[in-house]
Amino acid sequence: MTYYSFEDMNVWKLAMEIAERVFHLTSKLPRSEDYGLTSQIRRSALSISANIAEGYGRSTSLDKKRFYTIARGSIFETKSHLIYGNNVNYFERSEVTEINKMIETSLLELNKLIKSLEPKPQP
Repeated sequence: MTYYSFEDMNVWKLAMEIAERVFHLTSKLPRSEDYGLTSQIRRSALSISANIAEGYGRSTSLDKKRFYTIARGSIFETKSHLIYGNNVNYFERSEVTEINKMIETSLLELNKLIKSLEPKPQP
C-alpha cells in the first residue's frame, strides 16, 4: 500500500491513540510519580508513533526498518509500564486490558511492516 504521509498509516494512527490513552490514564497518578512512572510511560507510548513517523521519512528500507524496530521496542516498554502500574494498583485492570488490545494490534501491524522491508530471498 502506498502512503502519502505517515498520518495515513493505520499503525501510526493506532500508536497515536495508544499515546493519547496513556496520557489520560496517567493524569490520575499521584504527583510523586511525575518524574517516575508518569514520565516513563508517556515517553515510551509517544515514542511508538514518533519512531513510525521518523521511519516513514527515511529513504532506505534499512533505515525505515531500524526506526520501525525501535517503535516495536517502545511498544514492549509501554506494555511493561502498564503491567507495573496495574500491579501496584495505579490503573484499573479494564483500562490496561483495553490499551493492551490496542498494543497487540499495533504490534502485529508493525511486525508486518518490518517484514515487508526485509530483502526478498533470491531464487
